[in-house]
Amino acid sequence: MNHKKIIPFINAENEYPANVIQLANRYSCEGADELFLYNYTGDEASREEFLSTVREIEKQIDIPFTVGIYVSRFEDAKKALYTGASSVVIRKALLPEEKELNEILRRFDRDKLAVEVDMKADFQNAEQLNAFYEQGFGTVVLKHIDTTKSFSDAIDQCKMTVLIRDGLIRNDLSELLSYSNVYGVSTNYFEDKDIYKAKRALKQNGIAVEVFESLIDFADFKLDANGLIPAIVQDYRTGEVLMLGYMNEESYAKTIETGRMTYFSRSRQKLWLKGETSGHFQYVKSLSLDCDNDTILAKVRQIGAACHTGNRSCFFKELAKKEYIQTNPLTVLMEDYNVIMERKNHPKEGSYTNYLFDKGIDKILKKCGEEATEIVIAAKNPDAEELRYEIADFLYHMMVLMAECGLDWNDITKELVNRR
Repeated sequence: MNHKKIIPFINAENEYPANVIQLANRYSCEGADELFLYNYTGDEASREEFLSTVREIEKQIDIPFTVGIYVSRFEDAKKALYTGASSVVIRKALLPEEKELNEILRRFDRDKLAVEVDMKADFQNAEQLNAFYEQGFGTVVLKHIDTTKSFSDAIDQCKMTVLIRDGLIRNDLSELLSYSNVYGVSTNYFEDKDIYKAKRALKQNGIAVEVFESLIDFADFKLDANGLIPAIVQDYRTGEVLMLGYMNEESYAKTIETGRMTYFSRSRQKLWLKGETSGHFQYVKSLSLDCDNDTILAKVRQIGAACHTGNRSCFFKELAKKEYIQTNPLTVLMEDYNVIMERKNHPKEGSYTNYLFDKGIDKILKKCGEEATEIVIAAKNPDAEELRYEIADFLYHMMVLMAECGLDWNDITKELVNRR
């Protein structure tokens, strides 16, 4: 099912980057389907500061986002998309010169390009909108709209997907999302409001939106003598086990309703919203039930520490341990990267890693090139052991390069996900 989307917009013009990042993070945690971040300021310094802010946001959020930016040449569009944005929005009133625009349209697929049209300043009928599609745009962002018959006809016949940008002061969200060709509404209306509550209302009105819904009735859960079910909580990114809590029917329903882990406190005999006093909320990513229906597994985005002691996880007291070789690929790569960063931040005498950092980017690039060549040579050898050795060598030098250039494995894995 294609869900209709609520897409908060954030105007970054004349705004502190920290405020933009904080708001984007909150939206991402509290029910937004995507984000629309924009700053159409024309000067180079403002544009670079905005792109830097967007790159920081990309590191922290886990929902798609679109970037609206002043574009005068191909490089501007490329930089915007290289932040990890799913698409770049160009204002109709600020379209670049024909030569530059044609290069952008030629180099990027239409699903990467959107045009923003002010319907109040320049009403567009279907024929005019479709001219943008023929140029190579895949999405049109419409603002300052009036829900008239002519508007309805224009978007119904539009070949592009339609995103309506609206403050929701005069127009009704449910009506805007009811148009068949509208995939979402971008608004700042929910800056201090409950998005999940709005989605539940939309769902009741027959609008297909993504909400938390329990696929198994609580009555089918196997509970303990006190009517509770244990919930094991994991970090959704790393799989780290964070804590164990207990839920009753009311706390489970509240978790589904709000998207935040809510437990039943056995010591206080009342509901307990995790993070209510500390701010260390747990935002639900998924809930699963075990084979016996008697244990819940919750994967969450943990804000701050899960444990009341201040530890990230409640499970920090080691009882017994046997040495073993860690072979989880991402864990190994992240641990090795962390060692490289430790050398970078706290140099150690005689360290080869510090030798590379001291020599600088040219030396690091030279080593990456040499190791890549060694991989090519080793691949021609029927003995796979040599190839394994050379790939490991290359990965080490590549991680040194990543550290030198301010990248980490989260940047790389998110880029790979974006390419799916």
